[in-house]
Amino acid sequence: MKRALVLQHMNHDHPGRFLDYFAEDGLIPEPVRLFEGQAIPSLAPYDFLFVLGGSMDTWQEDQHPWLAEEKAAIREWVMDRAKPYFGVCLGHQLLATALGGEVALADEGEVGVHDVHLTEDGLSSELMAGLGPSHKVMQWHMAEVKRAPQQARVLANSPRAAVQSIAIDSHAMSTQFHCEFTPQSMAGWSSLPMYVENLEKHLGEGAYQRLVAEAYPLMPQMAAMTRRMYDNLVASSGLRK
Repeated sequence: MKRALVLQHMNHDHPGRFLDYFAEDGLIPEPVRLFEGQAIPSLAPYDFLFVLGGSMDTWQEDQHPWLAEEKAAIREWVMDRAKPYFGVCLGHQLLATALGGEVALADEGEVGVHDVHLTEDGLSSELMAGLGPSHKVMQWHMAEVKRAPQQARVLANSPRAAVQSIAIDSHAMSTQFHCEFTPQSMAGWSSLPMYVENLEKHLGEGAYQRLVAEAYPLMPQMAAMTRRMYDNLVASSGLRK
């Protein structure tokens, strides 16, 4: 069996629909709960690195000292080892900063269902092959990548954020949007008051029920987009032969 290292920044967070893909490809996920002080192990035995989102920001190393170690591990994985990587939200921002890009507070954050559009590089990239030019996605972020790393190609953007997805060669990619979210993810929020309260902070009273009503009918096409990106990544990186 292959092994997927999962870097986790918050309780109750997980790779969502990617876990189904891991199971199909014989990848066993092994989470590291960085926010609880668990150390990142040697990267050598792993075949895939998945970096989740989180409520902290990439520049908060004083409050979360493990962020520095995490950035170093991402840099080693993506640049030195050149092995398959996928990051979502904070995992997208950490990939950018680990490789010399810039992340800062967004001029206008995105929470809920929003549109993203593939760039010219995205439309020609093997990592986005088979995808149309525009997609409805789930967003939940108040910071964003302001400047992509020199080595990166920007694959997607949105009206509010110019860097919604990046790629490093054909083995690493990340999305600002939460392509891992599933109906099960959203159902779980109903038992986590802090998630519902946060939604209402940004979207007003009753936000959870409105978001469920809007997002659930869109979940099949969101799942198809995520599946395509994952399949493209494992094929282009050589993980699936």
